[in-house]
Amino acid sequence: MSLSPQAASVAASSTRSRPRVLCVDDEPFVLDGLRDNLRRSFDVETAESGAAGLELLKRDPKGYEIVISDMRMPVMSGSVFLAEARRIAPETVRILLTGYADTKAAVRAVNDGQIFRFLTKPCDVDELLRACAAALMHRRVVATERQLLEQTLRGSIQALIDVLGLTNPAVFGQANRVKQLAGRLARKLGIEDAWEIEVAAMLANVGAVTLPAETAERLRGGEPLTDEEQAMVDRLPEVTQGILGNIPRLEGVMQIIGSYGRRADSAETEGPLPVGARILRVAVDAERFTARGGDHGKALEAMIASRGVYDHETLKALATIIAEARRGGRMRQLRLPQLEVGMILAADMVTTAGQMLVPRGFTVTPGLIERLRNFRPGVVREPIGILAEDDEPWGAPAIAA
Repeated sequence: MSLSPQAASVAASSTRSRPRVLCVDDEPFVLDGLRDNLRRSFDVETAESGAAGLELLKRDPKGYEIVISDMRMPVMSGSVFLAEARRIAPETVRILLTGYADTKAAVRAVNDGQIFRFLTKPCDVDELLRACAAALMHRRVVATERQLLEQTLRGSIQALIDVLGLTNPAVFGQANRVKQLAGRLARKLGIEDAWEIEVAAMLANVGAVTLPAETAERLRGGEPLTDEEQAMVDRLPEVTQGILGNIPRLEGVMQIIGSYGRRADSAETEGPLPVGARILRVAVDAERFTARGGDHGKALEAMIASRGVYDHETLKALATIIAEARRGGRMRQLRLPQLEVGMILAADMVTTAGQMLVPRGFTVTPGLIERLRNFRPGVVREPIGILAEDDEPWGAPAIAA
């Protein structure tokens, strides 16, 4: 069968960058037909059951641009398979093949958001290629929009936290350090796209703007709190959610913030605890421990001793990070005019009277440099300690497997 000009164009262009398609059907001759029709344009892999298809997706969740499944399969129907495929590989575009008798079920699957499009069998080559071309375009548009949203949102929140850190370091001094540690933990645990975890780390303390100044300072310093102050702190996740509730596209972030205060073993009684919440709990508490003047190694020892509070795998990741970190000795002492954008403060920047200006771990921004220029000479205590990149003096015991 000859291809239409549009389908031929898709086939010709696709050979330059071979997207991968996973075809799932319990009938081998159908899979052979799909492979023959698609192989000019795509790298095609096949599976003869929903379970086999899911195994392939689990091995490589980002490896397939499109997954095509038959509706009627034994044990696991196509709609059930594609719903599970959506959970495992959410970026993969899903297409359902169905007979006329299954049209109503296919429409329901589309309306439920499980699939991008359904095609009725028998499906000719041009229609199949047009559907796959549309699926690729849909994937690219969604990916571009998501990347733009994430970068814009993360950049805006980072700017907000930097400003708040300058104006209220007692409350927001730890936000950037928690974000950095949470991001490293996520990567150690194999979570490549950790933007929601990092954003949650930056925003977790937003509710702390409601705390009295003296309470915020004691919380930052790790000092004991009164029962009334502890009640205020315990309400912070709820307060934060109320402040951020009107910002769109933060559902995942809000879920992390709303649940990171739970114990790891609460999953048995309160339901699953998101991995982002488990990571954020470890990052937040590790930084709170170090606020008392200790290091991450001692923080880890205390967290290991708190059985059931923290996720074991996340603590193992923290131990690995600490073990791999360099052992200090590379801090530089600079004068104010030598500060440059991007440098990281190794210690709190304070006035000669002892008032904190910027917390340790803060990345020097153009706004900070401009603010410092406005101070009279001698107001800021010098020299200023600058930490070399990734030079964190952490030490810790290993965690048993």
